[in-house]
Amino acid sequence: MTVSSESDAKKFLESFELEGVGHALGEVGRILDLTLADDIVSARIELGFPAQSAHAAFTEQICSALRAELGASDANIRFETRITAHTVQGNLKPVPGVKNIIAIASGKGGVGKSTVATNIALALANEGASVGMLDADIYGPSQPHMLGLVGKRPISEDGKSMQPLSGHGLQVMSIGFLIDPDQPMVWRGPMVTSALNQLIHQTQWDDLDYLIVDMPPGTGDIQLTLSQKVPVSGVVIVTTPQNIATLDARKGLVMFRKVSIPVLGVVENMSMHICLSCGHEESIFGAGGAEQMVADFDVPLLGRLPLDARIREQTDSGTPTVIAAPESAPALAYRETARRIAAAQAAQRTDYSSKFGNIVVEET
Repeated sequence: MTVSSESDAKKFLESFELEGVGHALGEVGRILDLTLADDIVSARIELGFPAQSAHAAFTEQICSALRAELGASDANIRFETRITAHTVQGNLKPVPGVKNIIAIASGKGGVGKSTVATNIALALANEGASVGMLDADIYGPSQPHMLGLVGKRPISEDGKSMQPLSGHGLQVMSIGFLIDPDQPMVWRGPMVTSALNQLIHQTQWDDLDYLIVDMPPGTGDIQLTLSQKVPVSGVVIVTTPQNIATLDARKGLVMFRKVSIPVLGVVENMSMHICLSCGHEESIFGAGGAEQMVADFDVPLLGRLPLDARIREQTDSGTPTVIAAPESAPALAYRETARRIAAAQAAQRTDYSSKFGNIVVEET
């Protein structure tokens, strides 16, 4: 058996699903060049999501499949990455310096959403993307502590805008940088929404592929402001397996759909507890909650993350798991989840509005 044509090889690659991505290659990337000579397939593939650490594994998967399915004698695969801006809700204009804003949300507090958001952002950065982190929890900002930036203050060169701080390679902004750590935010809704707008639009983000927004729990003022005034290209819902958490997570998912923000999928946090002494796994918070959500709302399950004492210790120290122990099982779970989130975003419609100037009609 031999490869019949370049066209057949291209169709095969476009329909091929990369392991751990959840989408066909043609949905999250494109074949830039493909040649066939002596049954050897050579291809240059552009991915729409960052996955530097997985390129070697992707290459092996594709080469094995080409040999087994099309009879290729060998294959040479080269990957490139190009992250584009994707469509947002309504007629909102992009935030300068930001291609995609991805909100990490939950309907309920206490599900570990901020820890998930931090490690996802760091994982995307480690895969080669330019990433920012916005702490949108005005009442309880946690990103300064998690990223080892407590006591730091942003710089304003013009008195009108702020430079984001840098934490483990992320561009970071939080209300926590502007107030005393022990100061409570006794603000009403309008003040909170105004503060969120300022944090997003008055920060000088520098050429970000992704701005990860760590949302507060619930479906209140902050969420409404985000849906009406901030160009969000996707949202990820974080829940734990237990029913009491998924009940609220379902409400959050429905709310974002109602305001036309694409729901990229669900992440199940604290899915399984791993004993550090013996390695025994136990479903402390039950099982099946996230699976029921994804089945009911037809969204993907983007990842299952463990309940591990090391995650808490590392995050509390200001060096989250993806940085502190990059080859550990929890870090690998975060990286695979981040890859699925970015691939789900890449599968959304691309926004071409930035490539066209404003059209002005004048009477003469």
